[in-house]
Amino acid sequence: MNTLNTSPKKPKWIKVKGSCSSKLSELKQLLRKHQLHTVCESAACPNIAECFGHGTATFLIMGNTCTRNCSFCNIKHGKPKPLDPDEPTNLANAIQQMQLRYVVITSVTRDDLADGGAAHYVACMHAISKLCQEIKIEILVPDFHNCQDLALSTFKLIQPYVFNHNIETVPRLYREIRPGAKYTTSLALLNRFKALYPNVITKSGLMLGLGETTEEIKEVLLDLRKNNCDMLTLEQYLQPSSDNIAVTRYMTPEEFTILGEYAKSIGFKNVASAPLVRPSYLAELQVKDCVGNAHEIT
Repeated sequence: MNTLNTSPKKPKWIKVKGSCSSKLSELKQLLRKHQLHTVCESAACPNIAECFGHGTATFLIMGNTCTRNCSFCNIKHGKPKPLDPDEPTNLANAIQQMQLRYVVITSVTRDDLADGGAAHYVACMHAISKLCQEIKIEILVPDFHNCQDLALSTFKLIQPYVFNHNIETVPRLYREIRPGAKYTTSLALLNRFKALYPNVITKSGLMLGLGETTEEIKEVLLDLRKNNCDMLTLEQYLQPSSDNIAVTRYMTPEEFTILGEYAKSIGFKNVASAPLVRPSYLAELQVKDCVGNAHEIT
């Protein structure tokens, strides 16, 4: 583990695509008009220009202040503001205006809420489905630590097309990378959701380059499959700021390909494995393997 906050020099394959400035500016204005946040901006995603250029975004609900302080994350930590009751309507209006066919909704972790924010996810899905009846919704949720029973029961009202929860890293690194989270809690969430809602596609992802070994990665992938996870993303961790934990090493594209092939061999229905892959990157294409249309993302 690199204990210093200095990452090694980025290799040539870590190359972010250029921006589409007019589209980027247009979408940012639309988001501000509806008082919305995107994880693309808040988490300093390297694909923001490409995704915004295609007119897509991953929406960040329940504010942009997290109750946790994970060492890899660029989202600010602190006491969140109360939930905005107008957010579901504002979100639905923005999505309708953007004419999206597939949308990803994620959130900060809200340990201050009794249900972890599950009811707010449901409210957002209801509002979007009412205005955009043909749209498919993917949600990328926190672990609902200490409130899984309540959170999972809340989704009886409406289910997403894809339920995504990132395992993030290997168990040995949890204390340093995900303080306040438990590996077994994340696995249980995926397993329990699939048991309750078997027709919903489940998805998870890992960041690599934080000191994990290949064997540890493979063990996590096996655990995910044992807990009924359908889809997988594997990405290179990139240090968003000097305040975040540093990269230990940059994995080669060939290593990502080998791990992706291993993941497919143990039963994942879709695997997106490449340095600049992110959980919601080209999410509509990722999910098509699970419904019969193959798309490879490398």
